[in-house]
Amino acid sequence: MEQRHLGRTGLRVSRLGLGTLTWGRDTDEHDAAEQLKTFWDAGGTLVDTADVYGGGEAEYLLGRLLDGLVPRRDLVISTKAGSVPDPDRRTDGSRGHLLAALDASLARLGTDHVDLWQLHAYDPCTPLEESLHALDIAVRSGRARYVGVADFCGWQLAKAGTWQLSGDRTRLAGTQMEYSLLQRGVEREVLPAALDLGIGLLPSSPLGRGVLTGKYRHGTPADSRGGSEALAPFVEPYLDEAASRIVDAVATAADGLAATPLQVALAWVRDRPGVAAPIIGARNAQQLTAALSVESLSLPDEIFRALDDVSAPVHHYPDHDWSTL
Repeated sequence: MEQRHLGRTGLRVSRLGLGTLTWGRDTDEHDAAEQLKTFWDAGGTLVDTADVYGGGEAEYLLGRLLDGLVPRRDLVISTKAGSVPDPDRRTDGSRGHLLAALDASLARLGTDHVDLWQLHAYDPCTPLEESLHALDIAVRSGRARYVGVADFCGWQLAKAGTWQLSGDRTRLAGTQMEYSLLQRGVEREVLPAALDLGIGLLPSSPLGRGVLTGKYRHGTPADSRGGSEALAPFVEPYLDEAASRIVDAVATAADGLAATPLQVALAWVRDRPGVAAPIIGARNAQQLTAALSVESLSLPDEIFRALDDVSAPVHHYPDHDWSTL
């Protein structure tokens, strides 16, 4: 699998990443092991997790599979901290919480460092410079090699990235955000900020929460996320008429290319400017193999432009250059 630099850093990652959101919850150790081995055999290196995935079980499960199944040195392990299971305070970006969470992640993963450590969300109750200081401490102490953020809006990312470029601080390597043909909101401010600051984008939900595979075109499969009581609200926003038009366009393009809608949708987001590696969350190794098959596909320019047009988000002032309004 092709490798890319993450932002303006020396860190190289596979241009598809393996997500572990469901590990330890819906994905058991056997299926997780099959996914990790399949991913590694295909040349994948970037494995993304977080301290809250499965209440910590995702990290613990990944740690159990390291070395025994896949050499630790062959993987770029990314984890996140800052989200907390508290209905009154969903994020805790305090330095004390973040560093304690990192230590707990390392213990679960069974490693002395992670390759990429990210703030999971912006905490409006903690000064941003305090949260960012935790990133610097993590790198200086050797507990993290590179750092980044996730789910920061445009001004938050610009502020954080600029702060880290001033003084003796560690630059942000990446930002993880939802990005797909069905969700192009990052193109308004987040992606321009990331490109300007040299921060690589790691798209989550690159298949529009599964909708872009076309599985919902004629109903909701019982074994899909949309058919799950817990995850149906996660999928429902992308089942409207506007999304349906985009899914139909992806299916048409796939027919013309003798490819699958999954491959077309994934190739589109993978090759967008600023993107380092979309993160794939598969239910099993068979689904993951289908996603990894996109490595051999590059969309023709005319298909790329057609998908751009049909999915183009509506931009208003001040997102566009004022002279064009």
